[in-house]
Amino acid sequence: MLTSLHKQLLNDYQQEFPLSATPYLDIAESLGVTEEAVLAAFDELNQQQFISRIGLVIAPNNIGASTLVAMAVPEEQLQSVAEIVSLYPEVNHNYERENIFNLWFVLISKDDMHLQTVIEAIELETGFKAMQLPLLADYFINLGFEIDFDD
Repeated sequence: MLTSLHKQLLNDYQQEFPLSATPYLDIAESLGVTEEAVLAAFDELNQQQFISRIGLVIAPNNIGASTLVAMAVPEEQLQSVAEIVSLYPEVNHNYERENIFNLWFVLISKDDMHLQTVIEAIELETGFKAMQLPLLADYFINLGFEIDFDD
């Protein structure tokens, strides 16, 4: 069950998350609650799978190097390969696609050399070839959604 605090956090802080040394305290003060209440509410939202992470989004290739990667993995091995891929800290996220190339993920690294090293390590560990799909054109997509909570 979502509380009014959960709803405020989901709607108000998708894009306007404070950039400060004490962001949770800043949110708490703006909402008139304690920092502990904000932290607990975010933890509850995570546990209920309303959110998966809190963090900034950096435009691709402005800092370091990145690429989209696709792999063709047999269905019966998809879960285990996805788990291996997810263990790499350079992997931003991965997801299943309905295609011969059914596992897609984004890799972000400090530079191109390290990016290639990680891709080679993933190929070696999983036994599957990784097809790199580097960014050719940048399109800004606003992923903030106003949620209409009808109580």
